[in-house]
Amino acid sequence: MSRKKKSDTPRLTNPVAFRLTEADHAAYIEKVEASGMKPSEFFRECVLTNRTQVVARQKNSADKQRLIYLFNKTSNNINQLAHRANVDFNAGTISEATYSGILNELELMGRYMKAVINDVD
Repeated sequence: MSRKKKSDTPRLTNPVAFRLTEADHAAYIEKVEASGMKPSEFFRECVLTNRTQVVARQKNSADKQRLIYLFNKTSNNINQLAHRANVDFNAGTISEATYSGILNELELMGRYMKAVINDVD
């Protein structure tokens, strides 16, 4: 299986820096945390769109954060299993029926995980 190519979106290569007083920095960090964005995302959103009010993203519940963590771990294992099955199939050590069955089960697990994540919060 070949890996997906990275997207053609432009890379963020030019850093922008500025200094703030302690009070301004505290206010900036408070707004960044309330927005749920990374500081760089928040800054780009405010400056490039000329917005002075950024709508905060909904924070994930503890259950959803834990589920996302577990899904990340599981998806890594699923990818390893898929890779192993592909290598063994190409080497001729497993039959096409077994290979097809493994791929179908892996695909089903992936679809199930995507469906379940939306029902957590």
